[in-house]
Amino acid sequence: MINELLNIKYPIICGAMANISDGKFAAVVSNAGGLGIIASGGNDSNWVRSQIKICKENTNKPFGVNLMLMSPYCEDIANVIIEEKVPYVTTGAGMANKYIKLFNEYGIKTIPVVGSVAQAIRSERAGAFAIIAEGMESGGHVGDITTMALVPQVVEAVKIPVIAAGGIADGKTFCAAISLGAEGIQAGTIFIATKEAPVSDEYKNLIVEARDIDTVITGRSFGAGVRIYKNELARNYLELEKQAADRLELEKLTVDSHRRAVQGDLKTGSFMMGQDAGLIKEIKSVSDVMADLIKDLKEEMNKLNNKIGNLKI
Repeated sequence: MINELLNIKYPIICGAMANISDGKFAAVVSNAGGLGIIASGGNDSNWVRSQIKICKENTNKPFGVNLMLMSPYCEDIANVIIEEKVPYVTTGAGMANKYIKLFNEYGIKTIPVVGSVAQAIRSERAGAFAIIAEGMESGGHVGDITTMALVPQVVEAVKIPVIAAGGIADGKTFCAAISLGAEGIQAGTIFIATKEAPVSDEYKNLIVEARDIDTVITGRSFGAGVRIYKNELARNYLELEKQAADRLELEKLTVDSHRRAVQGDLKTGSFMMGQDAGLIKEIKSVSDVMADLIKDLKEEMNKLNNKIGNLKI
């Protein structure tokens, strides 16, 4: 399992969530047995360095940094990651081949987030340590393929470990990911709804109260889909997309909208969350989330073994 390769207790990576996954929160996740990730988002290299130092001050466990490849500060952040000797890097919003090769020179293991088999193959060829295959059920930036379809195809296509992401929030979905061939999971939404997450109570409560149909994908009209909670901002955005509004007009609507969500603005905040929000029924501590995921995974695997044993075929 991926936990043995990453030297962590549980095969669970916390998704990189901009404006949420800072150094302190990454340390909380790592101390609870997972792999905490600092989300660089649109921040500059000085901010990333400060968060790496905060993380190191709060944990002696492994952690990582997410390199958002659309960031104008990408190269500077990559240099900070090297200078600070961060052990793991996840990447998103593009192909990371250039950085995979660079990080490999310094013994830093890169785990790209991909949304297709082709991306996974190219990442493996570039020297990726593992792959995070993320389905469209996840919150935030999404592709077009579901987790159920994507993960087994990526597993078949590459020889390096595959981590499943998208729609995973309990023992059943964790068990499904393992059954599809994944060696671990990445989860995000379930970690937003924790006591330690640095977000407003409004954000956490939205997740707990959400139903299966309460998220929508915005930004599809220009190939940059983002799954968010269906509130006033989301409805306005989708209406503008129907009217073929240009990208600049749409971006005006969402400038700083995720930060507003973190602060609790229910009307104009962009509340990124996955379709698995409907599975999350209470706000727990990060350590309880971890322990319950593993306990429930084991129970579901035992149930699955019993079901297989009882199949009359």
